[in-house]
Amino acid sequence: MAPTPDRELKKGNAELLILALLEHQPRHGYEIGKLIAERSEGVVRFHVASLYPLLYRLERRGWVKGAWEPAGGRRRRFYRLTASGRKTLADQRIRWRSFSRAVNRIVEVRYA
Repeated sequence: MAPTPDRELKKGNAELLILALLEHQPRHGYEIGKLIAERSEGVVRFHVASLYPLLYRLERRGWVKGAWEPAGGRRRRFYRLTASGRKTLADQRIRWRSFSRAVNRIVEVRYA
């Protein structure tokens, strides 16, 4: 079965979404997933089975750093953006803005 276009869009932008949510404060995986769903008004959602492998991949690339910390009576792995992650986020934002403006110029065309 071929992947759906929505799934492909989500997959192609998942790293940008996660890095952006970590820009101003450390977060644990559950919180990241919850914020993505809330801020997208339910349009974008990540299941735990796909979110954590993404976080581990970002960590292997050196873009985020994870550390176990106590939170609400249990230990959670909080992820922080690294210097390399900040640079990657800035680069990805530039590409995203350019791409989204280009797409909008095509799909939002108004005929005179």
